Amino acid sequence: MNFEDEKDYLMRIIKETVRILFSLMFGKQYVSVEQEIRNKCEIAGKTPDDLFAMIDKGDINEAENILLTSMDYSDKDDVAVAALFYRHLSEKEEDFLSQNNYSKEEVIDGMKQLAARAGYGNVLDILKL
Repeated sequence: MNFEDEKDYLMRIIKETVRILFSLMFGKQYVSVEQEIRNKCEIAGKTPDDLFAMIDKGDINEAENILLTSMDYSDKDDVAVAALFYRHLSEKEEDFLSQNNYSKEEVIDGMKQLAARAGYGNVLDILKL
């Protein structure tokens, strides 16, 4: 497996993990929940789109700190926002992440910690993440 294949594989796994988490948490398909979450949910006064904008500007660690220090792992909306956060990060190129003191490994670790703390760690075991 070359680097590009590995990168694409990791991105697909993270996207699939988000879809599964949404199905388990909301009992609905991912696409029907994502827009609802993006429109109605906030963590520490930040919408998912606000957090995405921070990522896009390169403020990844600041955005993650806001997310992780303010979220409630027992609140499925907060978990959904965090899952979308890591999915958005997974779509970034390795160079962009590296320039902003982040890595694909940190995206995977964040997703693992999120799932485990929210009680869905077994999902990641199934997906071999």
